[in-house]
Amino acid sequence: MTSVTKEVYLDWYKNMLLWRKFEEKAAAMYIQQKIRGFLHLYNGQEAVLAGCVHAISPKVDKMITAYRCHVHPMAMGLDPKYVMAELFGKSTGCSNGKGGSMHMFSKKYNFYGGHGIVGGQIPLGAGIAFADQYNNKEAVTLCFMGDGAVRQGSLHETFNMAMNHKLPVIFICENNGYAMGTSVERTANHTEIWKLGLGYEMPCRPVEGMRPEIVFQEVKKAVDRARKGLGPSFLEIKTYRYKGHSMSDAQHYRTKDEVKNFKDKDPIDYVLNVLYKKKVLKEKDVEKINLDVKHKVQECVDFAENSPFPLAEDLYKDIYQGDYNFLKE
Repeated sequence: MTSVTKEVYLDWYKNMLLWRKFEEKAAAMYIQQKIRGFLHLYNGQEAVLAGCVHAISPKVDKMITAYRCHVHPMAMGLDPKYVMAELFGKSTGCSNGKGGSMHMFSKKYNFYGGHGIVGGQIPLGAGIAFADQYNNKEAVTLCFMGDGAVRQGSLHETFNMAMNHKLPVIFICENNGYAMGTSVERTANHTEIWKLGLGYEMPCRPVEGMRPEIVFQEVKKAVDRARKGLGPSFLEIKTYRYKGHSMSDAQHYRTKDEVKNFKDKDPIDYVLNVLYKKKVLKEKDVEKINLDVKHKVQECVDFAENSPFPLAEDLYKDIYQGDYNFLKE
């Protein structure tokens, strides 16, 4: 098992704390009606991205996900102020204020969305991997989805094609237990989602998603395999979201005791305890990190507040206009 250094744990703690506090601030801004529309928060799932990003080369590899997508571009290197500006609908946002909460994009940082259609990103993830394979690039694509998306027919079509072409893509199901308010148990006669890969003879397995080092180890194996030209893998990373599906979710489908039980397994607290045990941090160090994160998040809000909204004439920018270059008479 590849070891994880003290420095990595420290980076994980700083990043995961920033992601959590960013999402909490976004929720506060939503209540103040400075953020409109839908808002799907990532609280509780931070260990998944922390482990995944450590297993890839962000400058080379690609990432695509569903609509719970604020944290993913940050994990790939995008300054969070551009994410906050996008949430505010400002022109300085990473999608120029036109995507909002569910459609974050950053070509510079190899992040391809942010997709509002359930399961819509799954074939796109395979397509990105196909392009890299076709162009003889060594890049690997991480394609994330929720547990609800695995019931889409497009997943099965994509799995079949990905295996046929041995595409360098890792399909990752972030199983937080609920598709909106519907538990996994109510959507199929099985609860072990990872087994869907067996029908395609695709390497697949369940992964503990509340500890970043476990996520890292398993994703790294899949990435190394894909980079060698051996094809895709499917990982069911079992995690939990502490907030509702979106801000309008009353969460009647789960008990307070259930949420508390998972909060006792908070991945941020877990990493902090590791740092304490390894004598990397003292309480005064943690206080400084918390203060730095608070200031950073406030900087994001200030940037978003002071940024302009898109102009009316911007409506026709950022859309395809003209002939398709692959059509020939």
